[in-house]
Amino acid sequence: MISRTLAVASAALMALLACGSDTPFASAHDELAVGTWGGEDAGVIVSATGVHVHVGCTNGDFPVPIELDDDGRFSVAGDYLLRAYPVAMGPTMPAQFAGVVRGRELVMTVAVNDTIEGELVVLGPASVRLGREPALGPCPICVM
Repeated sequence: MISRTLAVASAALMALLACGSDTPFASAHDELAVGTWGGEDAGVIVSATGVHVHVGCTNGDFPVPIELDDDGRFSVAGDYLLRAYPVAMGPTMPAQFAGVVRGRELVMTVAVNDTIEGELVVLGPASVRLGREPALGPCPICVM
């Protein structure tokens, strides 16, 4: 069942990545810009050492550099903590982060393989903007 659900989520991620305009927003070898990307109930912190993501009261990480394709898209594996607030309860779980950058906007989806519940959890799509502080409600954003 997990493999079928993973296939469906992967297809949804690919559909997100395929959406867009005919106008390229990035050129080959562009990278996800360093800085804080914020939105409603989401935040992304990109540093020289890694990328930290919050969607609601959950969080995860993936490695840098993140090269964008000619259409500003990326897809990368990382780790995610689904139970992060009010008390972090691990373990972290394998996740696939996929997104598309258009100028200073990033739309991203996270597919988490919840190895505890035996299901795939899809978070997003979440929209964030470079230079904007995340608005996460009661959940604090981590500092990298």
